[in-house]
Amino acid sequence: MRVNTGKGTISVMALVAIWSVSAIVSLPGLAVSPMLDDMQSIFPHASELEVEMLESLPSLLIIPFMLLAGRWATRGNKLRLLVVGTTIFLVSGIWCMLATTLVELIAASALVGVGAGMIIPLSTGLVVDYFTGDRRVKQLGISSAVNNLTLVVATSAVGYLADVEWHLAFAVYLLPAVTLMLIPALRRATPAPEPSTSAQNRQTKLNVKVIIGLVLFYFAITYTSLIVTYNTSYVASLAGMRSSDAGIVISLFFLAIMAPGLMLNRIVAIFGRMTNLWSLLAMSLGLLLMSLPHPTYVTLASGAILTGLGYGVMQPIIYDKAATNAPPHLATLALAIVMTTNYLAILVAPFMIDAIDRAFHATSHTFAYLFNSIVVLILAIVTVFTYRENRVLGSDD
Repeated sequence: MRVNTGKGTISVMALVAIWSVSAIVSLPGLAVSPMLDDMQSIFPHASELEVEMLESLPSLLIIPFMLLAGRWATRGNKLRLLVVGTTIFLVSGIWCMLATTLVELIAASALVGVGAGMIIPLSTGLVVDYFTGDRRVKQLGISSAVNNLTLVVATSAVGYLADVEWHLAFAVYLLPAVTLMLIPALRRATPAPEPSTSAQNRQTKLNVKVIIGLVLFYFAITYTSLIVTYNTSYVASLAGMRSSDAGIVISLFFLAIMAPGLMLNRIVAIFGRMTNLWSLLAMSLGLLLMSLPHPTYVTLASGAILTGLGYGVMQPIIYDKAATNAPPHLATLALAIVMTTNYLAILVAPFMIDAIDRAFHATSHTFAYLFNSIVVLILAIVTVFTYRENRVLGSDD
């Protein structure tokens, strides 16, 4: 069976190989996050900074290696880069499972960030190389869905594995072995050249203005949506809900991000140039629901779903815009630049949330939802007046 790419066909196994790359890029730091509280008892002499490094160090290293990978992809063999990055990821994951000291675990976690950084741009870069037009948009949506579905499933698996033995939580880092086994299918499927009439071939260099706009836009929607993962447990606890209720709300958020990717072409066909506008309004309403002074499970869950749906539509569209505003040989670099924004937002979000709370003398965890809802609403208002000519917020090729 062959899959139509818009410029030829590839085998189903080659497509599964591309999806597998999307699955593993959400894993860095995942094994550690649910166990941070336990690390202090596992390593009683460890400082708080050392424990926090287990979660933050991979993200810190992902950013520079993503940018390096984007540059390397313009000069060399992308599949070779994928093999090297995936191998580093897998070896570091095995090292995490065998580590007996905190120093070893920190070093292994850092190496996870190096390997992940090298392959993250390829998770979308390969889609751009093999697909074009509407089929590319569809596959970018599916890629996003696979990424977020893996995040939900792996998070649940890590919790159960950590209860058995903490080393087992790092078993999720063995998933890159599947990608390594599927890479030969990609070697047998050389991507066809981009059609001469495509938007990419009308570019002679990176459209810096649009790329910067996409970076700023992506940072804004990522930062504002992250409040769901950071504050929901606190709000739920103060409202008398159980920790499991907060966990379900956060899982619904990630599932909602995943869902639009499976029908992205249909969504874009319905809303056209106003797709971002309606997505921003959904996010704003969702965050507003979560900011209500007397939160209930229904308002939190509904708000998380609306926020996730809005974000889930916009994320793959941003990736497609990044690719179409660069010539084919620079598309992966453009994607690397834009995708770095996601990890930068994750790193700085806790500090920004705290700074904004202090600036407004906020005493409730629900204030951050309200503030972010207003930020997204302002973006939506700007979109109303600019979507016809703005290639970031509205129209594009």
